[in-house]
Amino acid sequence: MTFRQFAFNNVIRNKRLYAAYFLSSLFTVMVFFTFSIFANHPALSGNEMNGSVTKGMNISAGIIYVFSFFFILYSMSSFLQSRKREFGLLMIQGMSMKQIRIMVFLENMVIGFFATLGGIFLGVVFAKGILLLAENVLIIESALPFYFPTQAIILTFASFIVLFFLISLFVTYVLRSKKLIELIKGNKISKGEPKANLFLTLSAVLLLAIGYTTALLAKGTIVVVVMLPVIIVVMVGTYLLFTQLSVYILGKLRKKESIFWFKTNMLLFSDLAFRMKDNARTFFMVAMVSTVAFCAIGSLFGFQTVLTSSIKNVNATTFSYKTSEKESVTQDVEFINDTLREEKIEADSEQMEMRYYDIADDTILITSSSDYNRFASLISEKQIEVNNGQVIVVEFEGTNFGQTSELLNESIKLESDVTLKPNEDEVISSRALPATDSYYIVSDHDFEKLPNPVEVQSFYAWQVTDGEAGIMAASEKLYKHLERFKIMSVEYEIYQIMKFYGPILFVGLFIGIVFFVSAGSFLYFRLYMDLDEDKQKFSSISKMGLTVKELKKVLNRQTAILFFAPIIVALVHGAVALTALSNLFSFNLVKESVMVLGVFLVIQNIYFFIVRYFYIKQIKNVI
Repeated sequence: MTFRQFAFNNVIRNKRLYAAYFLSSLFTVMVFFTFSIFANHPALSGNEMNGSVTKGMNISAGIIYVFSFFFILYSMSSFLQSRKREFGLLMIQGMSMKQIRIMVFLENMVIGFFATLGGIFLGVVFAKGILLLAENVLIIESALPFYFPTQAIILTFASFIVLFFLISLFVTYVLRSKKLIELIKGNKISKGEPKANLFLTLSAVLLLAIGYTTALLAKGTIVVVVMLPVIIVVMVGTYLLFTQLSVYILGKLRKKESIFWFKTNMLLFSDLAFRMKDNARTFFMVAMVSTVAFCAIGSLFGFQTVLTSSIKNVNATTFSYKTSEKESVTQDVEFINDTLREEKIEADSEQMEMRYYDIADDTILITSSSDYNRFASLISEKQIEVNNGQVIVVEFEGTNFGQTSELLNESIKLESDVTLKPNEDEVISSRALPATDSYYIVSDHDFEKLPNPVEVQSFYAWQVTDGEAGIMAASEKLYKHLERFKIMSVEYEIYQIMKFYGPILFVGLFIGIVFFVSAGSFLYFRLYMDLDEDKQKFSSISKMGLTVKELKKVLNRQTAILFFAPIIVALVHGAVALTALSNLFSFNLVKESVMVLGVFLVIQNIYFFIVRYFYIKQIKNVI
């Protein structure tokens, strides 16, 4: 057997440990290859929109490539940690450290080569399905037909062969400093049970409390100001949480006899306390990577909701037309009515003059109660009654920058020298009129007594009652014929937003998934790196009377803590971050947050049950 055959056979013999490394690398290659297929697709070149899609895909592919380097490097390092003893035995049998480094280099290149080919092959196999998914998510008018991605294959293959080559060189360089005694003892060298520092433990609680409180209490644009300090404080607090606070809690539990001596808890707590120094760093990394995934996808979904909701909040009717140019009003309105008839759309309509006045160093809309009620009736909102001398403030449904408070502190002066003062108890929320700010409603009598407005706009609205299928076709005709600032179609505007926003959402979803899968792989390597040690330990304990049922119970708790401790922390981080996003835009994003975090939790549960099954099976085989 030649040296190269020996290195190749080593990969086959260690297939259990290499499986996660290989599959994770293969998945990373496939995702990168997928982005390359999109970036080089013939249909995504030409116009400005498709140019932005291509640019976004290229940027995200770069992000994934850089992250892949560190992820694969960590995976390889974790694998080599579990093979220290093997390397020591090879040195005793006459293999030099140089030969071990060459062997590791060849092994890693073999894995990298086949992972790259496998990722490209799966990418080609599933390319059509992914392209069909992209057509819907990206909202691309033209289809994305399948094509043989020669350029993407060359780019992916060359990029990842170089990546695995650099990682192999780096890993073999790190191996140089290992002494024989360290390799022979492997993971049996005790690093000592970690001791919790009381000051750092309290600092963890204090830093997380400060970070969470600041993020939750910040409102509006203040969220942006405090974002970076909060991120830094929470990161430091999270590190101390796993390295200090968790050790402190375990120490307290061990001292509490009613808990520590209860059934198999002694095995659980002793093992966790002994390993915590190594696990703490992995927990921190997994928590941070998972938080990035949660926040990336949650923020994108939240921002999508903000954009679409803002359009719906301002415009309650299907179509609206607004202009201050009186000369073209009649002709434009006739064209809109004709277009609706051509597309077989039936709609109720209303019209009014929107009058604006200089109030509080701003231009504020003041409308009569009759005008307001007609438009409220058009969208089936409750009508209101306004008495003479009464002023009602309508609060804008959207990002509030204090407009309502400002209007409550102002007054309206009529030509009859009568001053109208709004009452804070008479504030309503309504979508009847397309105002992007809070405004006033007065009685018809008082409305006639107002001075000349600084601006007057003609406003028309149509609420479709039948023929919804023709809305998009009618909208395209109206937007081509009329100036963009005059006409508004809610469905068409949302379509345009999603058309622009689709690529960003698609890219964010892929990056978030890559980060989350990587976090799961980190946990897998951390768990299986100690498998041989666990086999010996539980084999010895079983001889003292440990039953299979008790073994499963201990291993269930051990793997559950390993998998869910960092994920739960990441879920809390993500929930706080998405709440802060809600405060920034003054939108309730509870539904989006629960959906995103819930999906990730379900995926983690599935991953946990799969890994736990095979892990327990490995332990049971030696008992």
